[in-house]
Amino acid sequence: MAEAVPRIEFYDGVTESLSDVSLRRDRTGTYVVVFSFAELKALERFNSYTHQFNKTLRLRDEEGDINLTPSSLQIVYGGFDGDDLERVDCRIHIDRDEHWERLMRFMHRYAEANGMEYGERG
Repeated sequence: MAEAVPRIEFYDGVTESLSDVSLRRDRTGTYVVVFSFAELKALERFNSYTHQFNKTLRLRDEEGDINLTPSSLQIVYGGFDGDDLERVDCRIHIDRDEHWERLMRFMHRYAEANGMEYGERG
């Protein structure tokens, strides 16, 4: 695949902007990734009618596509009336080291392309 800007999609051609990501490993050894989005273009206008749904979270970069099946998707509302979208959290479990390594290569490319940096929380 040619040099491609790393991107994240729920719908073909609708690029989402990641606001935060949590990467960890649980007690069973499974990797847990939580992608957080402050806004989600997939929820806007008629995207669900005009674009094909991947049924996965698709990560695209120069190595190709990674299709991840979310284990949960949480839509968090807030604001005075509780009807303002605060964020959308997409949780994914990864149980194979080679899949984790591929995800990390994508994450480094995505972070570099979008001015993000890795940091550990204390």
